Amino acid sequence: MRTSRRWWLVFFLGPAIVLFAAFITYPILSALAFSLYAWEGIGRRGFVGLANFARLFATFPYAGLLVNAFWHNVLVFIATMLLQNVTALGLAVLLARGPWGARGYRVIFFLPVMLSLVIVGFLWALFLNPVFGLVNKVLTLLHAGALARPWLGDASTALLTLIVVNAWRWLGFPTIVFLAGINAVPEEYVEAARIDGAGEWAVLRRIIFPLLAPAVTIIVLLTFIGAFNWFELPYIMQGVSGAPNRATDVLSLLFYRTAFGEVDTGLQDIGIGSAIAVLMFALLLGMSAVGAVLLRRREVELA
Repeated sequence: MRTSRRWWLVFFLGPAIVLFAAFITYPILSALAFSLYAWEGIGRRGFVGLANFARLFATFPYAGLLVNAFWHNVLVFIATMLLQNVTALGLAVLLARGPWGARGYRVIFFLPVMLSLVIVGFLWALFLNPVFGLVNKVLTLLHAGALARPWLGDASTALLTLIVVNAWRWLGFPTIVFLAGINAVPEEYVEAARIDGAGEWAVLRRIIFPLLAPAVTIIVLLTFIGAFNWFELPYIMQGVSGAPNRATDVLSLLFYRTAFGEVDTGLQDIGIGSAIAVLMFALLLGMSAVGAVLLRRREVELA
């Protein structure tokens, strides 16, 4: 019986393990190995140990670009938490009350998540065009033309604009997660609190929000991973250079540009690019592990 069960486990888990090893484990180990060698174009030269990491942190222009891209990722994470996830929590609370058309609202909120990110980026780039874009046209019609601007061409608004577009695209996912968490709260807890005289805000603050801790853990960790892996949307809407003037540059773009070169310069350094990839992996792994432990501990305390 045990032998048969083992074979079934191998049959079902084997393909997944092979794919994970081929497309996740092997690239990670390859990047680590590549970061320890000097490169000339795509040709590997001698072993240099940690020299690529030293160059990354101490050599112009890599050090400045690394710090700039890192803080942009931090800003993306903080802004996404405040803009996307807080809004999603509010929508989930409203939907949990069962308003008319609640099922339709769920579909509407989740629909952008199902759209191709290429389509989302391309359409929003058109909407935000300073000459014929829909956003500036609407502002003009609303007699707010003074607010119209080249949203993606202005260094002061470009990154925030990308964050807003990204939040619009992903808003439905945390909304559904929070809604599922709210619906999982036992009704007797809420009824007991109301019998004791608790108002709506007290019920939310004292009953529902603490019991949402598992959903919050999931959303915070996924938001962090997504923010520090952010690549597709800025690449589609702004290109690999992080235009304008590196105002939308993030770690993934810096890695791609360094490892494979830019269109205008063609310069590349696979060793430095691999070092960036290794640092990103270490950052994501370390911070995700610490965050998971802290958030799980908070779940236990709230329970």
